[in-house]
Amino acid sequence: MRLGRIASPDGVAFVSIEGEPDKEICREIAEQYLSRNPTFTGRSWQLADVRLLAPILAPKVICMGKNYAAHAREMGGEPPEAPVIFLKPNTAIIGPNVAIQLPADAHPVHHEGELAVVIERPCKDVRAAKAAEVILGYTIANDVSARDQQQQDGQWTRAKGHDTFCPTGPWIETQIDPSELDIRTDVNGEVRQHSNTALLLHDVGAIIEWASAVMTLLPGDLILTGTPEGVGPIEDGDVVSVTIEGIGTLSNPVVRKGKS
Repeated sequence: MRLGRIASPDGVAFVSIEGEPDKEICREIAEQYLSRNPTFTGRSWQLADVRLLAPILAPKVICMGKNYAAHAREMGGEPPEAPVIFLKPNTAIIGPNVAIQLPADAHPVHHEGELAVVIERPCKDVRAAKAAEVILGYTIANDVSARDQQQQDGQWTRAKGHDTFCPTGPWIETQIDPSELDIRTDVNGEVRQHSNTALLLHDVGAIIEWASAVMTLLPGDLILTGTPEGVGPIEDGDVVSVTIEGIGTLSNPVVRKGKS
């Protein structure tokens, strides 16, 4: 099942997206939209007639740092033995086709395509073997990062926390195995990152166990699992697209704030 959020002529709605490509129908969810067994209002729209929004209004965004060995090394370090987590504000979330806004004083700003996990129910101290029981599904995210600010500050909050620095979408896929998915990031059609989730140092179960030992996970929490090697700069006028096997493609244009 694909779960999403749309803007239609009737307003914003949470929906299930069903049907063949180019003929998809968006069925409005009545309640409990963060569920693999939703109920429906009976209203529906053609996907072609609505606008996809970020599929989740996440209470918090938890991110994994250096979770692919090759990326850890391209950033000048060795892979960490234990998971490294950090937070992005939920105000950084934007949906498909919404512009990533580069701060006027940030150079360079990098793309980081990632598989993201959506939590279904409140949970704490979840064992890795039980992680699937608390997961609603998976979506795509781009952990946009201002590298100069990351180096200046010595920590990552400002560099990764700007508004628009967490593109997410296009929907949540509830029926997928995350263990071996092709992941690719293109900028203007040029492949920048190409890897597979099989190369995650800490898999989804281990991530859920580590994060939930630290903090209570809430329905709708978004967990970014880390980015593979190949991160690089994005500039005004670019279009960055992240594609993950079995989910789809998340595309966003890039603009420079303050450009005259």
